[in-house]
Amino acid sequence: MTAEHATPGFDALGLATPVLSTLASLNYLQPSPIQAQMIPLMLAGRDVIGQAQTGTGKTAAFALPLISRFADSSARHAQVLVLAPTRELALQVTESFSRYSSAYSSMQVVSLCGGMDYRPQTRALRDGVQFVIGTPGRVIDHLNRGTLKLDQLECLVLDEADEMLRMGFIDDVEAVLAAMPTSCQVALFSATMPTQIRKLAQKYLKNPEEITIKSKTETVAAIRQRYLFVNYRDKMDALVRVLECEDYDGVIVFARTKESTVEIADALQRQNYRAVALNGDMPQNLREQTVEQLKSKRIDILVATDVVARGLDVPRISHVINYDISFDAETYVHRIGRTGRAGREGDAILFVTAKDKRLLQTIERVTRQKVEEMPLPTSADINAARERRLREQLERVLEKGQLEPFRGLLARWQEELEVAPLELAAAMAVLAQGDREFHIQDRPVSARPPRDRDERPRDSAGPRVRVEYKERAPRRQDGERSERGERRTVKAPSAPEAGMVRYRIAVGRKHGVKPANIVGAIANEANMNSQNIGRIDIFPEFSTVDLPQSMPSTSLQHLRNVWVSGQKLSISPWSDKPPVKPRKAKAE
Repeated sequence: MTAEHATPGFDALGLATPVLSTLASLNYLQPSPIQAQMIPLMLAGRDVIGQAQTGTGKTAAFALPLISRFADSSARHAQVLVLAPTRELALQVTESFSRYSSAYSSMQVVSLCGGMDYRPQTRALRDGVQFVIGTPGRVIDHLNRGTLKLDQLECLVLDEADEMLRMGFIDDVEAVLAAMPTSCQVALFSATMPTQIRKLAQKYLKNPEEITIKSKTETVAAIRQRYLFVNYRDKMDALVRVLECEDYDGVIVFARTKESTVEIADALQRQNYRAVALNGDMPQNLREQTVEQLKSKRIDILVATDVVARGLDVPRISHVINYDISFDAETYVHRIGRTGRAGREGDAILFVTAKDKRLLQTIERVTRQKVEEMPLPTSADINAARERRLREQLERVLEKGQLEPFRGLLARWQEELEVAPLELAAAMAVLAQGDREFHIQDRPVSARPPRDRDERPRDSAGPRVRVEYKERAPRRQDGERSERGERRTVKAPSAPEAGMVRYRIAVGRKHGVKPANIVGAIANEANMNSQNIGRIDIFPEFSTVDLPQSMPSTSLQHLRNVWVSGQKLSISPWSDKPPVKPRKAKAE
């Protein structure tokens, strides 16, 4: 069955009266296509498969009918279990169940998520709850402990099944499916239908009704999509320029790695933006506090990875910025689905480097929408935006009319200082602006990416790595002989910057190594951002590289055995003295 348009209202779908009253109070009047098709089937107890992208309202598609069926029950055991791939999504679903069931004072719901205290979860399960929402790993833990029993389960919902497959939870999901009663209703929701998910459905679902929202453009129709061609080394500058010129409320900036989220957020904070990183290394309570800060407008920008942003629904998200392009179009759709939700308009901006052009074409093909190219904001654009915002602020102050006691104070100062009113106003503006320049001049930033062969080692944040490549043969290190046979000594040029340590690696120009080879090997093998790799100098027999002083010893130990250009790095602290090689024993 294919959902095209949802014609009936919620009151025509068979939902319980208290649920309809709650929806009316929330001003939810018209169901989305997936809701209109799914709710009657869920109410009837049918097994269902719902294939729809994020942002289409699928949480309400299963929450509303399940609340209508079970919220008034006097049962003290788990009747409904919802499995979600991430803690963020599980907590979001829990919040939705609580919001939609506000008319039922006796309904109990609990979240079973990893990274959270077991004791409140165990206590809630012992006291008895009808609705359980959790991540696969923690649900399995409670099943093994005996604190969660599924022998009387009436409905199991698998939310974002393809994401659970991608994250490696499929075995846990199957274990839960195997533990439920054979009479249990199963509802499976997934943005895509990989073969393994299809096989799972065939094995555990009974004659399921399948609802498909065909066009992926339904998710992104309300989102303005733009892309910006940019050199990887100019990404940070481009991000600041975009934020200067866009009228935004809340923003999510997507980066590929946890390390990048921290680096980008720190860079934005130094530019006086209220930005915070959100990644899987943060404790769960801190992640929840961070999202709450975004909702309450204490921060404006989240810099996040894909996994932690799953299920994140914050109404004030007006912009999604793909600082790092996603590896597949489905992830891109999930990302931009954080804005433009429930019919609201949104903006999605994608940074594209030379090597990302094919991914951009794939995204356009999958979403069936042309992504609009946008120019890199110039200094004139930024200056105009600053002037406009300042004028708007002045207009709001003038409208309020609360100018006392400053009117009298400035009149007295004008007389005492013997300055014109305009001069005094300009001086006050300078004080308000602080040390930050108001009008800026253009800096040399590339509006289009370089050719692929000129692209420096790609990275997810910050300026390009500082790389130096010596074309002329430098002096040799001790132990290396010149053509005439004399020994020479060479010191690596200049001293490392503060916080950096210089290392020697046993691969040089004669091995055909290039800076990109060294950067790529160290960044990948040591799991570090290439922005943290300092100066590189390449000599005939060896090279030197500056690395952070805080680099773990385990990473250095691992790098010793990494191969680059057919040579082991054999990394060791730099010394002006040559490495001592053991002499071979003479044969007796």
